[in-house]
Amino acid sequence: MSGHSKWNNIKHKKEKTDAQRAKVFTKIGKEIAMAVKAGGADPASNSKLRDLIAKAKSLNVPNDNIDRVIKKAASSDSENYESIFYEGYGPCGIAFIVECTTDNRNRTSADLRHYFDKFGGNLGTTGCVSYLFTDTGIIILDAEGVDEDAVMEAALEAGADDIGLEEDTFEVLTPPAELYNVKDALESAGYRVLSTEEAKIPSTFVNLSDEEAVIKMQKLIDALDDNEDVQNYWHNWENE
Repeated sequence: MSGHSKWNNIKHKKEKTDAQRAKVFTKIGKEIAMAVKAGGADPASNSKLRDLIAKAKSLNVPNDNIDRVIKKAASSDSENYESIFYEGYGPCGIAFIVECTTDNRNRTSADLRHYFDKFGGNLGTTGCVSYLFTDTGIIILDAEGVDEDAVMEAALEAGADDIGLEEDTFEVLTPPAELYNVKDALESAGYRVLSTEEAKIPSTFVNLSDEEAVIKMQKLIDALDDNEDVQNYWHNWENE
C-alpha cells in the first residue's frame, strides 16, 4: 500500500491548494456536470454525483451553485464538456497523466503543451506512459473504533481487491468499475467513508536529485493546478 500512500499525499496537497483558489468552484462544477450527464441528476441513484456534492460542500461551494450546475447539466442547453486524458513527461522524464474536462479541446491541448515545454518536459502520444500506471478505485474509511478483520471481510465480500491500514484510516482498493458498488456496500454496513476516488497509481516512483528539476516540477504542478480545465493529474515523482 506504500505506493498509494505517496499518491494520496500528492492528491491531498493538490486539493488543499485548489481549495484556496476561486477556480475550485469551476472545477467541481465541471465534475458535477459530467456526472449528471453520465448518470442522471438524482444523487439518490447516482453515487458519483452524491460524492461530488459532498466534496463540493466540503470545499465551501454554496448550495445554490451546486443546484444551479445540476439543473443546467440536466437541461438541453448545457455545455458540451468532454473528458480527455493527456500523457507526457515532466522534468527528467517524470511520467505524467493529466485528466481534463473541457469545452474546447484545442485550447486545452495548447495550454498543456505550453506548460510541459516551459518547465522541462513534453507532451507525448496516447499510451506513452499509461503502461506505468494502474487504474484503481480508492475508498478511504475512518478507522476509529473499527475492527480491521471485520472491515476487511466486508470490503472483500463487496468486491474490493485489497485493504490496508494507514495511520487512522483504512484504504480500500477496488477495480474501477466496482468502486461505487463497494463504497455503497461499506456505507450500508455502517462504515464511515471519507473519500472515494478513481486513481492511476504508478508502479514505481522516481526521485529528483537535481534542485533545478525539482523547481521546474513544482512550477509545472502549480500551472496544472491553476488551469480550470485540469481536473486531476498523476505522476511518479517521489517528492517526500
